[in-house]
Amino acid sequence: MSNFVSVTREGGVAVVTIDNPPVNALSFHVREPLMQALVLLRDEPDVAAIVIACAGRTFVAGADITEFGKPVQQPDLRAIIAVLETIAKPTVAAIHGTALGGGLELALGCHFRVADTGARLGLPEVKLGLLPGGGGTVRLPRLVGPLKALNMIVSGTPIDAAEALAAGLVDAVFDGDLVAQAVRFASEMVTGGEPFTPVCDRNDRLAGADLAAFDKQAAELAKKARGLEAPIACAQSVRNAITLPFDEALAVERELFVKLVGGDQSRAQRHLFFAEREAAKIPGKDIVRRRIARVGVIGAGTMGGGIAMAFANGGYPVTLLETSREALERGLATIEKNYAVSVARGSLSEDAKRQRLDLFKGSTDYGDLADCDLIIEAVFEEMAVKREVFGRLDAVAKSRAILATNTSYLDVNEIAASTSRPQDVVGMHFFSPANVMKLLEIVRAERTAPDALATAVELARRIGKVPVVVGVCHGFVGNRMLAARGSESEALLLEGATPQQIDQVFTDFGWPMGPFQMGDLAGLDIGWRNRKARGQTAAIADTLCEQGHFGQKTGSGFYRYENGSRTPAPNPEVEALIRDKAAEKGIAPRAIGTEEIIERTLYPMINEGAKILEEKIAARASDIDVVWVNGYGFPVGKGGPMFWAGLEGGDKIIGRLDHWHERTGKDIFRVAPLLRQMAASGSWEDVAS
Repeated sequence: MSNFVSVTREGGVAVVTIDNPPVNALSFHVREPLMQALVLLRDEPDVAAIVIACAGRTFVAGADITEFGKPVQQPDLRAIIAVLETIAKPTVAAIHGTALGGGLELALGCHFRVADTGARLGLPEVKLGLLPGGGGTVRLPRLVGPLKALNMIVSGTPIDAAEALAAGLVDAVFDGDLVAQAVRFASEMVTGGEPFTPVCDRNDRLAGADLAAFDKQAAELAKKARGLEAPIACAQSVRNAITLPFDEALAVERELFVKLVGGDQSRAQRHLFFAEREAAKIPGKDIVRRRIARVGVIGAGTMGGGIAMAFANGGYPVTLLETSREALERGLATIEKNYAVSVARGSLSEDAKRQRLDLFKGSTDYGDLADCDLIIEAVFEEMAVKREVFGRLDAVAKSRAILATNTSYLDVNEIAASTSRPQDVVGMHFFSPANVMKLLEIVRAERTAPDALATAVELARRIGKVPVVVGVCHGFVGNRMLAARGSESEALLLEGATPQQIDQVFTDFGWPMGPFQMGDLAGLDIGWRNRKARGQTAAIADTLCEQGHFGQKTGSGFYRYENGSRTPAPNPEVEALIRDKAAEKGIAPRAIGTEEIIERTLYPMINEGAKILEEKIAARASDIDVVWVNGYGFPVGKGGPMFWAGLEGGDKIIGRLDHWHERTGKDIFRVAPLLRQMAASGSWEDVAS
């Protein structure tokens, strides 16, 4: 038929094979010949059944999302599925690898679905700010029931073949030659005389559906959406499958899809989808990566233990080093406890826990790091300590081992100068808890070798992290911008805002928590140490730390945490402290509104991002967005700070920054030239290059 769709015969069974590497996306150049093949086979008398299969490593893994937001070239997926449902002979989807999004919707258009044992199936469109647009919300409930469909579609999380079989999504699971098994299955459907009904006509799983239970579950899922539109639309569309005739529900699904695809939230989420992939690309495709067989981690505290778990979770043996046997045993016990919690929650089996723990080797001897291919230090955040560690590593690490620092702020060039092999030194800035948080800032020092950098990026992806390459400056990308965001926080308090008011503005914006809640959670002493190292002060936060109030771990900070609770409660002592400090400075409290809080916290952050681009600390504006969404909780539906700046309007941001600069004289409000260029051109890409 074409280079992308072919038809072969196995007796009376026609096998239609899609071959559109790498993931068999349903691009127009696939859809057109696929439609032609199905129409011909539908009417051909010698064909008794049809199998749809895919070449390569996967079934159709989704639509071609580069086509979203553009005029649709016919036939679209809905038209192909409509033709499938007119075929009066058994149709079978043979699923290997992944059947995701449009791929699963294509399979739902068939009478039957068979899968190999390693297949995964799902409708992840919600992660792009969308709902399934090819009938997935209306057909899936007819196979697996409304509640199962609701959870699958709103979460976007794929299920494996065994679960799909148990749920009724697939009709058989095979081990071995899947296409041959699918052909045999199709032949049996022909000769067995079994009835075959299109999914669109199957209503038994919808009959008697408990709408009250459905609405309760949908409401619980809506709470977790935190302002995102797509999960709500997904739930409504699945509900329509219960309450409306098929064709009406299908039409409403399409209306919701069109509305979402043209909205800012989906644009933002699609931007992030491509941004994550772009961030992992570095120049030099032919660079040979170094082999990493064993990883060493120095420091078994909270950060070091989390980093060690991240590598063990990825299947890497880990040598965990501490200065004393007591500290080492404490760290290993915490790791075992963390895995036990995962077992108790059901996210990890007891066997998997034991396998991961078996990957750990504890030591107090630097010599035991000699067989490691990558060594990461997670010691105290002081330059003298870091330099001492790297000096010792220089003496024991084998040739071409990568030496990495987990520093959050410090100069990686200076750390690298502590060794005779600066080309092997790279920053790997994990975010706490390191075994959970996805972001990994890969810091490229002046003399970092290309293969060391490329290896670090590839390794990050292998352990499930989202890597972003950044340059050397104080705080790199994330923490440097965080400092800009927080620079006005205390000033706002002194002028009349409260911690809970500012935090509420942030959570209303879409952040998981506000800056004062975050500070209490992380520990106020971390920022205190950093300020002291740089000769900076923060009147309120410094006073709290001097009094021993570090946040949740001490039971009080900007908020109170009574009886071990993690729920913040207003702290009258902090309110009194704010009043006293304001009086000392002669500041009269006044009413401060939401817009002012946003302008004085988020606009300087964007301005700092523009400076980071000017200095080439980040290669792309989208890299900054990836950092902030994955590491700091910037709302997904706003696409990251730099994308949001485009939505907010560069001229508006500049106007307000100029206003606050004139009013306060502070440098954080001095507009970066690149921000002015972006406002004039409308695109970061046009000016950053």
